[in-house]
Amino acid sequence: MSIEFSKKLTPNETQIPGVVLYDLPVHGDNRGWFKENWQREKMVALGLPDFRPVQNNISFNEKAGTTRGIHAEPWDKFISVATGRIFGAWVDLREGPTFGAVFTAELDPSQAIFIPRGVGNAFQTLEDNTAYTYLVTDHWSAEAQGQYTFLNLADETAAIAWPIPLEQAELSDKDKAHPRLADVTPMPPKKTLVLGADGQLGKALRKLYDGDASVEFAGRSDFDLSNEDALVARNWKNYSAIINAAAYTAVDTAETPEGRRTAWAINVTAVARLAKVAAAHGVTLVHISSDYVFDGTEALHDEDEPVSPLGVYGQTKAAGDAVVSVVPRHYIVRTSWVIGDGNNFVRTMASLAARGIAPSVVNDQIGRLSFTEDIAAGIKHLLDSGADYGVYNLTNDGDPQSWAHIAADVYELAGQQRSSVTGVSTTEYFRGKSAAPRPHNSQLDLSKIRSVGFTPPLASDRIIGYMRSHGVAGAGLPVTEPANQSHQANDLNIDLASE
Repeated sequence: MSIEFSKKLTPNETQIPGVVLYDLPVHGDNRGWFKENWQREKMVALGLPDFRPVQNNISFNEKAGTTRGIHAEPWDKFISVATGRIFGAWVDLREGPTFGAVFTAELDPSQAIFIPRGVGNAFQTLEDNTAYTYLVTDHWSAEAQGQYTFLNLADETAAIAWPIPLEQAELSDKDKAHPRLADVTPMPPKKTLVLGADGQLGKALRKLYDGDASVEFAGRSDFDLSNEDALVARNWKNYSAIINAAAYTAVDTAETPEGRRTAWAINVTAVARLAKVAAAHGVTLVHISSDYVFDGTEALHDEDEPVSPLGVYGQTKAAGDAVVSVVPRHYIVRTSWVIGDGNNFVRTMASLAARGIAPSVVNDQIGRLSFTEDIAAGIKHLLDSGADYGVYNLTNDGDPQSWAHIAADVYELAGQQRSSVTGVSTTEYFRGKSAAPRPHNSQLDLSKIRSVGFTPPLASDRIIGYMRSHGVAGAGLPVTEPANQSHQANDLNIDLASE
């Protein structure tokens, strides 16, 4: 056997998405040869997914012409040749536009290939005593084998040009009996689970992913985050991502003994359970954070600013962020002043305007609105684009405003006078009341989310569209707040919970 020595470690893309053929450096002398078959640091730097193999398998083949496959397993594989030489054939058996795409190549010990979940793998030995090795990302089990997808080696559509004709090769009876491509059920993608699916953000995610069978939605009645059994009962090997849109968001109640316990249980303890699951199974965890992790003393909050929460709610969100940050695959999406389908500040102000009420609204807290359709779109963009994991600020764009300024905008759009809104300080509004401290400046820096290709729409455009689509421009809404003429905006500014 002749091996090409001292190649440079080089990835070579193929026509099947995610299938990458690697040239490996092999070092030899009169004693034999040595190679780094899989080197995590170097290969990840070249773009190989950090796929976390858990099992190493070796297929030894005594005779040339031994042919095995085509099998698509529900896990990723990193394949190489230890001794001998093979002709490899790979067929995309995943759902999608590349279903049926074929790639073939001859491999010796100086090459390796990464095969994603759902791509069929087959090989034919070209020399006696060939050993074919696999690193795989899941442990083999009878249950897992039931999720395999198979294709016949002689499929006419794939039209694989086997060097040794199949009628002369050594095949198993099972491989001979596998279906043709027209009869293959494609392997579906791994699933995404949305928790808190009945809250404002959850509803926006439902709308965004409507019709996508790979996304599941769970509200509180479907998935109780406080119950460890709910986590154990689910087969997380079938999931690629969890979007946690559930949270305890009662900012003022969190300052009470009962509220404090509940806030920590939902925003920290339950999140820690999710983080443990995500880390153990290589699942991407998307977690929603808040401007309340800051004290509001900086003019502009970027993702690297140390947290400094003022109240219990902010403390629990900061603690949840810290837990999620240790998950290898995570996105912490930090937002503020959320507006979506449900009780929120814009809807409330429109209702007050329709009833001719002149409210007092806080004018010394500054920030930007975040419409749930745009938070949802930003989350989808991060997942679909494969952006670097980490923290991302995500609000709508535009000049920062006070709550009183936003209220005046709503009044004007509703056909009322801007002067109907009176601005008051936070101290003045809360005088004589029990309330949690609020950050005075909630403006989040959007540079990082823009740098990965997502451009948040202007809040001023979204508020017009929101009022039109919800029929609140110039129209009355059901009365849900107390019949006084003062309103503190931040009681509604983070309505993400599933309750």
